Amino acid sequence: MADLKRWQPEDEQFWSQTGKAIATRNLWISIPSLLCGFAVWMLWSILTVQMLNLGFPYSASDLFSLTAIAGLTGATLRIPASFFVRLCGGRYTIFLTTSLLMIPAIGTGLALQDKNTPFWVFQLMALLSGIGGGNFAASMSNISFFFPKKQQGLALGLNAGLGNFGVTSMQILVPLFMTFGAFTALGGGDSMILQKASGTLIGAIPAGSETWVQNGGFVWLLLLVPLAFATWFGMNNINTDEVTPKLPSAPVSFAIQLSMLSIGFLTAIAGLWLMLPATANGSGFGIPKELVLIAVLFATVFLLKLLPGAIRASLERQYQIFGNKHTWVMSVLYVMTFGSFIGFSAAFPLSIQVIFGYSHQLADGVMTHTTVNPNAPSALTYAWIAPFIGALIRPVGGWLADKLGGAFVTQLCSVVMIVCALGAGYYMQQAYQSATPEQFFMPFFLIFLGLFAASGIGNGSTFRTIAVVFPKEQAGPVLGWTSAVAAYGAFYIPQVFGEQIKAATPEYAMVGFAVFYAICLVLNWFFYLRKNGEFYNP
Repeated sequence: MADLKRWQPEDEQFWSQTGKAIATRNLWISIPSLLCGFAVWMLWSILTVQMLNLGFPYSASDLFSLTAIAGLTGATLRIPASFFVRLCGGRYTIFLTTSLLMIPAIGTGLALQDKNTPFWVFQLMALLSGIGGGNFAASMSNISFFFPKKQQGLALGLNAGLGNFGVTSMQILVPLFMTFGAFTALGGGDSMILQKASGTLIGAIPAGSETWVQNGGFVWLLLLVPLAFATWFGMNNINTDEVTPKLPSAPVSFAIQLSMLSIGFLTAIAGLWLMLPATANGSGFGIPKELVLIAVLFATVFLLKLLPGAIRASLERQYQIFGNKHTWVMSVLYVMTFGSFIGFSAAFPLSIQVIFGYSHQLADGVMTHTTVNPNAPSALTYAWIAPFIGALIRPVGGWLADKLGGAFVTQLCSVVMIVCALGAGYYMQQAYQSATPEQFFMPFFLIFLGLFAASGIGNGSTFRTIAVVFPKEQAGPVLGWTSAVAAYGAFYIPQVFGEQIKAATPEYAMVGFAVFYAICLVLNWFFYLRKNGEFYNP
């Protein structure tokens, strides 16, 4: 596909005669590519549930850590991915980042064919799945250049909103494809026998049934292979001074992107090693995860700045946002909204399975959590609904923010999230102390739907606040930075759930999140809802 030497979407004649058709084609290739990115990134939220159902020899804490590893890597890779289009061109960027998803898809499918696969192999596949999380920053940056300002909101909303549906799509498709040998004739491995009941969108699957858990990885090749061709032959690089002024050749472009991704992988691996116990292939130092996140974030930013030439010059301009206090305030608020959405999406299915899938009974004065609950709800049947609501309602947040003010809508969302977090924590506590936890499932589930809805609305309202608070030249970099910081929720929330479930106090996780939401409530009021503040209800 030819590079675009002239691109003037603000010129109405150019747009109507030439630009609109090209931009629309690029958008409709970008959307499924980003959807696959989210799907592969969040893949472990479902695979870990089925690994537990099949009796893979790992604890619930180990399985939560796989989801957390993918979350940490995906968030970290968003930092270098924010600069790919400016340096390497949109077509080259989306082609490479989409094609790279085939590696964890194939590797995960192969690893899941054997219960005796070493745990480090699953950790490696979770690490590589993080590529999908990083793709968001590159994809949004690319699409923003194709459309005139008056249509950027719709285009970016479609790209981000439908891309977010990758979480829901994955949570529906993967359980369905596990029910039959879709790839057996192609060497896709044999079935395994469920030790615990499972489920899909259309019903329960009893223990003793066959399942092809490896299909959870292989199924994405059905989309990724044709998408590789579509991105290469259907998308464009915009080779102009405003977008990619010095477009390199394809091999050089790929080398630049891979080198920048390598920095993100390096810092993520170092952080994981410092934090994880020796039994999970870590150092055993037990450094607090909060310190690890800060270290990984700033080490990635620092190391990228050491790169030479145009990369360094571009980053130095972008880094001016760190001198603005509102960058840090909005980073915290976006962690509350998008960080909660993506983090709970990652942790929700396995949390349902662990808390409600077992009867919690006293035996000789000790509470046990290992007896299978025959009346347990199927995590794979219910889990997809919550992120579906969160993604579907996101545009409503932007619309309400335009009508009522972004900070006011964010404040309302904060209140709802505090109440829902405490309510969910209460029912988690009741269920984890009960021999019949299923009686507490429905109120727990409905409260969590409210939590997802509030986080989805808050995603839209915080984006509106950023657009108002920051000058035009800083708004884009701030959106990229806050999306990267907030994506660490996909690491932090599963990690906290795993630790608290191991300690038999899952409700403490939700209480901790409620405290954080209360801090956000105060921050939002102090900076954006005080009548005598610098901004009022942006």
